[in-house]
Amino acid sequence: MSVQLSDFAGKVAVVTGAGSGIGEAVALVLAARGAQVVVSDINRAGAERVVAAIGAAGGTAKANVTDVADAAAVEALVAFAVETFGGLDVAVNNAGIGGPLGPTGEYPLDGWRKVIDINLNGVFYGLRYQIPAMLARGGGAIVNIASILGSVGAANSPAYVTAKHGVVGLTKAAALEYAARGIRINSVGPGYIMTPLLTSSLDEATLQVLTTMHPVQRLGTSEEVAALIVFLASDAASFITGSYHLVDGGYTAP
Repeated sequence: MSVQLSDFAGKVAVVTGAGSGIGEAVALVLAARGAQVVVSDINRAGAERVVAAIGAAGGTAKANVTDVADAAAVEALVAFAVETFGGLDVAVNNAGIGGPLGPTGEYPLDGWRKVIDINLNGVFYGLRYQIPAMLARGGGAIVNIASILGSVGAANSPAYVTAKHGVVGLTKAAALEYAARGIRINSVGPGYIMTPLLTSSLDEATLQVLTTMHPVQRLGTSEEVAALIVFLASDAASFITGSYHLVDGGYTAP
């Protein structure tokens, strides 16, 4: 069988957290390869900026402001995609935050709730409403964005680590449930990537330390992560489901 990696023509995609960083890179690639993309973000200006960039390049996209911690908002996002473009074929659950830092015994309860609500519950809400929409189309592909911290620990980030481990487990469970019904569900674990989420929260000295923790001696780019995500969402990955793929410059290899 000949599979064209770039063939998303006629497909409808939803990307959360698509107003910047990895989500933006994914939305741009999907649109360039023919998908009609719903660019979802809690930041309206960011979402509209990405939609404008897609339009300028000849693609098709619509912005949607969504708080993924709100189940009703995620349900409305999926409904928006179906009403606007006629269905849903691809979903990338990317929206996430870093959250506060602190040891588990002192971790702020409100920080815990916020990280879990966005980074884990938000992915569940995505699956909860994306899957029925895809079943109505006869199948689809979902990629959940976890992290390298979905497989290893990190001191002073208990909420983030817990949420990302949860995303990996949730992905595997859902993939088993829907593998025979035409929906593939995978997760991706990026290393430290040069995104606004990272650069806005860490100083230059800390970024240099993180760089040395990657055997390739640099941080990753959003485009490098997007290449893997788009591959997993494509028909070229038709025999891949329930798996967790690292794109981490060797961070987890030692």
